[in-house]
Amino acid sequence: MNGAVWQGISQDLAEMGFRIGLVDLPGFGHSAPIPGAGLEALTAAVLDAVPEPSHLLGWSLGGLVATQAALMAPERVLSLVTMASSPCFQAAEGWRGIKPEVLVQFADQLADDLPRTLDRFFALQAMGSPSAREDVRALRAAVAQHPTPDAGALKDGLAILADADLRTQLGGVTQPWLRLYGRLDGLVPVRTVARVDELASSSRSVTLAKAAHAPFISHRADTLNELKKFYLTL
Repeated sequence: MNGAVWQGISQDLAEMGFRIGLVDLPGFGHSAPIPGAGLEALTAAVLDAVPEPSHLLGWSLGGLVATQAALMAPERVLSLVTMASSPCFQAAEGWRGIKPEVLVQFADQLADDLPRTLDRFFALQAMGSPSAREDVRALRAAVAQHPTPDAGALKDGLAILADADLRTQLGGVTQPWLRLYGRLDGLVPVRTVARVDELASSSRSVTLAKAAHAPFISHRADTLNELKKFYLTL
């Protein structure tokens, strides 16, 4: 995905008085790829693109990057919002997440058929949403406004989803932090929410009952309402 997916809700936030910056992760949208980049390299690139202390909002993998930014450079992050994100995306013993074989399948399919794999990935974002077809159309239309993602960056992103694990570090996030989830999310299972509540006890979590993995697309008004409530407390 790229920054164009935020065009709807970013306009809403701008009307609240925020100055909005949309940052494409390296290899996505208009950002040049960083071959072999891991989580810290992606985070450093995002911090380089943000010239001053800011409120960070990240979705899915972007939420993982935003969390890493809050840990790496706390003086640069005024507040943190993670949306449909997890400190550890891959399932492990005692932890709900994406099954390892699913990530392996995606990596294999990327090498064989990039367009088909992207279509499957779009479908996965909306899986479980009552408005899945409309969500997929909105995501696909937004992403099509920018260049196709770099295949190497997609592969590296899957590797981050498989390997990154910030669970033990979450207590080090000191900024105001809102974690927003969709109860129907097939990528970040709702059962992980209570576990992260324990690991990041100073954060606040909100779960939208009818949303899946892209709540800002499927439930834009509800998402905006939660963001307003959070930002008004800062």
